[in-house]
Amino acid sequence: MLKNGLILGIFALLCTGLVALVNGMTKDTIYQQQQQQLKSTLTQVIPDDFHNNDLVNACVWVNSPELLGSKEDLPAYIAKQDNQPVAIAIEAIAPDGYNGEIKLIVGIDNNNQLLGVRTLTHQETPGLGDKIELRKSDWVTTFTNIQWTTNDNTWAVKKDGGKFDQFTGATITPRAYVKAINNAVNFVVQNRKGLYQSGRKCGENHE
Repeated sequence: MLKNGLILGIFALLCTGLVALVNGMTKDTIYQQQQQQLKSTLTQVIPDDFHNNDLVNACVWVNSPELLGSKEDLPAYIAKQDNQPVAIAIEAIAPDGYNGEIKLIVGIDNNNQLLGVRTLTHQETPGLGDKIELRKSDWVTTFTNIQWTTNDNTWAVKKDGGKFDQFTGATITPRAYVKAINNAVNFVVQNRKGLYQSGRKCGENHE
């Protein structure tokens, strides 16, 4: 029994060491892939020809449980042209999706025009609510170039009297999504100056 225990202990140590080694070897690769994916997503919500700064590294923390749907800090990326802020890409959460939270990112310029919207994560029903993914439907592209104005009651799905299409057989998902976009832009409009001038840079301590 002692011999078997010793063998199992050695085997466990070897496995732990192997996992640590593999993790160390792949850590940089995984990070690079994550950064490349982030860059690709940001390009979709703020086109490259709109700015000339490194958008990935122009990150600040934002926080607003009421308008951004989370008590946690979320990242926002400030686009600049010749060192002047021209737009912001902000992450937000729709907490009231059909199957839980939907995380999205919205690009807005200084005139409150949407430059693009993309879904980051969700758990919506395949074949119904997952049409918020670009690879499943072009529905998210309908927000591109739409002008946002304060107190615009058309920011809702058509079933609720708004201007945005819902999905056949699924209203809860697009309703939550449209609301989250509207709230995110509202947050930017209220806080744009502060974010541009004194936003907390990503990488700094945040709670």
